Amino acid sequence: MSFGYPSLRAEKKGEAEICPSQGHYGVQDRLVLGPSKAKDELASSHPLEFSESNYHKNEEQREMAMLRNIQGLHAPLRLQMEQKAARQIQRLPCLPSSNIALDTLTGREDIIEFEDVLNAPGDSEVMGNTHIMVEKRLGIL
Repeated sequence: MSFGYPSLRAEKKGEAEICPSQGHYGVQDRLVLGPSKAKDELASSHPLEFSESNYHKNEEQREMAMLRNIQGLHAPLRLQMEQKAARQIQRLPCLPSSNIALDTLTGREDIIEFEDVLNAPGDSEVMGNTHIMVEKRLGIL
């Protein structure tokens, strides 16, 4: 009896094939990609790498499935609609946005992550021209 929940057992999905990117003449472009190592071309990634890279997406799918089974179809649809509206709220392109509404809806407002401490846009040394950035966003430039 699965009740529509995702499996808790590890599933082998998303194995990546190692294929070096080709340039115009069938050879890697060293100026763009830089020098490569033989180990990078031969070794495959760890089996848990794919699972860890998709952890948040899988967790959200599991939560939506549980919410749908417990409260009905309207609950995950309403939550997704609210999250979509919260993603559209933005400041001017040159001003940093905390996205506190989206963090509150996803339950991440209490978690301190790497991006919260070391990737603060307010610490940036370069600030763009506001008018040019807005015009680029609107497609005028």
